[in-house]
Amino acid sequence: MKLQPVELCDVTVLVDNVTDLLSSVPDNVTPHSHNLIKTGKVRELSGTCACCAHWGLSLVIRVKRGDLSHGLLFDSGPEGATVERNGDKLGIDFSSIEEVVLSHGHWDHVGGLTGALKLIHQANGGKKVPVHVNDGMFVDRGMEMGDKVLPFAPVPGTAEIEGAGGVILSNPDAHTALDDLLYISGEIPRVTPYEVGLPPSHVKMTEQGWKPDRLIMDERYLAVHVQGKGIIVFTACSHAGVVNVLKDARNVFDPVPIYGVMGGFHLSGATMEQIIPDTVRDLQQFDLQEIVPGHCTGWRAVHKLVNVFGEGRVVPSAVGQSHRF
Repeated sequence: MKLQPVELCDVTVLVDNVTDLLSSVPDNVTPHSHNLIKTGKVRELSGTCACCAHWGLSLVIRVKRGDLSHGLLFDSGPEGATVERNGDKLGIDFSSIEEVVLSHGHWDHVGGLTGALKLIHQANGGKKVPVHVNDGMFVDRGMEMGDKVLPFAPVPGTAEIEGAGGVILSNPDAHTALDDLLYISGEIPRVTPYEVGLPPSHVKMTEQGWKPDRLIMDERYLAVHVQGKGIIVFTACSHAGVVNVLKDARNVFDPVPIYGVMGGFHLSGATMEQIIPDTVRDLQQFDLQEIVPGHCTGWRAVHKLVNVFGEGRVVPSAVGQSHRF
C-alpha cells in the first residue's frame, strides 16, 4: 500500500460549530464571506445568505495529481439539513464527491449521513456512493451524565445507508482510496499516558446494559501527501488523542514529514482541558507548519496553540472556510 503524493489538496469546511465572517486569514485560506460571494448568489448581506454553524464536523476534500482529480466527504455533521443548507450557500458541487469516509460512530459526525448521501447520489445520476466504515462504528453509544447514561442517536444502519444511495465498505485496517491519493487509517495505537479517550463514554451491550467505553477504538483519521510539503492529517474528533494520531501517522509515513493537522482535537470539557498543556507541549515534536483546530478543540486549547505556535501556523477552523494545502 503506497499513498501517492498530490499536487493540490483543497478542503472546504461544510459543517463546523464555529462561524466567522470577518477574521483575516493567510493567503492559502479563503474565508466564509468570500466563498459565499464567489457563488454569485448573494445579492444582499443577511442571515439567510450565510452558512449555519452546528455542533459537528464535515469536510469536503478535493485532491489533484496530474490528470487525476477526486473529491471525498469526510464525516457529515449532525444533521442532513445543515449539509444541504451550507452546501447550497457555498455552491458545493455534490457531483464531484465520489466517496464518503466516516471517522467514528458519533451523532455529530454521522447524523447528516443519509442527507448527504441523497445529495451526492442524486447529483451523480443515481450512482452508488461508497461509504468507508469499520464495524466498530455500528454500536449503541451514550454519555454518562449524572447518575444515568443518556443514549446517542444511533448510526444509520445498512438499510438506511443503502436506501440513501450508499454502499458500505467496511474495513478495520488501514487502506487507501481514490487511486491511492487518500489514506484511511486503521486502529490508532494509544501510547501517550495522558490521552485516555472520553471518560464518560459508554456502549450498550444487549444483555449487560451500558458499560464504559472511554477509548472509542472505532475512530480513524484521514491523510493526504501533498508534494513538496508532506502529510496533511485530518482528525475529526481525536478521541484517540491528537498526539497519538500524529505519532501513528509519523510511523506510517516516515520519512515523509507531517506538514499539518486539521480537525477536532477534543480538548474541551472539564476533563479534557486538563491535558491541554501536555498535548500542546508534545505537538511541538512534529514541527507542524499548519494547524487548523476545529469542532471540539475548544477556545482554551486554541488560545494555547496560538501562544505556542503563533498566528502564522494556527488558523482556527470555521464553517464556510476553504483551505488550500
